[in-house]
This record gives sequence, structure tokens and C-alpha cells, in this order.
Amino acid sequence: MGIFDWKHWIVILLVVVLVFGTKKLKNLGSDVGETIKGFRNAMHEDEPPAPIVEPPPVIDGQHHKV
Repeated sequence: MGIFDWKHWIVILLVVVLVFGTKKLKNLGSDVGETIKGFRNAMHEDEPPAPIVEPPPVIDGQHHKV
């Protein structure tokens, strides 16, 4: 049993719900989710597409330079 047992987390959760209310917590959760989704989309948009590298042609079991 550490300093943050599951019972402590229940008490902390109850205090947070009493202070902020469930509606504000719901809005906060959806806002955080949208922020993370937007961050991921921005990270993928900034990446340049990877160049397509074609392997050299194989003729008679040997690789030849083009």
C-alpha cells in the first residue's frame, strides 16, 4: 500500500466532482480529446511524403544498373 491507494483516488475524484461538477469535467475531457486529435493531425500534415524508391531491375538473376 503506497501513499496513493485506490481509496485515496476515490476521495480525490469525489472532491474534484464536487468542486467542478460533472458538466465541466465532461467538457474538459472532450476538449482535451479534440486538442490531442488536432495535434496528431498537425504532426502528420507537416511530414513530407516519403520518396518512392524502386529496386533495380533483375535480368537473368543479376541486378543491373539503369
